[in-house]
Amino acid sequence: MEFRKNIETLLNDFLATREDLFLIDLKISTASDVTVILDGDNGVTLQDCLDASRAIEFNMDREEHDFSLQVMSAGLSEPLVTPRQFNKNLGRDIEIMLQDSSEIEGELVDVDEEKITLVLRYRKPKEVGKGKVDVEEEREIVYSDIKKALVAIKF
Repeated sequence: MEFRKNIETLLNDFLATREDLFLIDLKISTASDVTVILDGDNGVTLQDCLDASRAIEFNMDREEHDFSLQVMSAGLSEPLVTPRQFNKNLGRDIEIMLQDSSEIEGELVDVDEEKITLVLRYRKPKEVGKGKVDVEEEREIVYSDIKKALVAIKF
């Protein structure tokens, strides 16, 4: 427990000097494999990962507790979990799986501390006659309703 606390303290001290970066996840296995996942308002560079790694590694004694350390950025395959991550992706299409396992995709247009707002664009059958019409609607989703959210990758 003390090992984890030391890592958290060093990581928080580093992040206090870099307000553009924020922690997504800190995992420590039973074999003392430490994995730090960072994100940033303007992305995360290799140098950012090196700086975070050095801030931890240079202040820990491997003679006292042997460990391996991996610092990485949250990639496109990583789910969005914090309002700050959602805010960073304003204007992008995101795919959301809701708690009831239904899925929706839309453009992220607003973010606050309680919810996000998506613009959904789809086609639906005309009420009268044949054919379809384009529909655009806004939908607010509170964070507690989100099971998983990913940035939609389109080519």
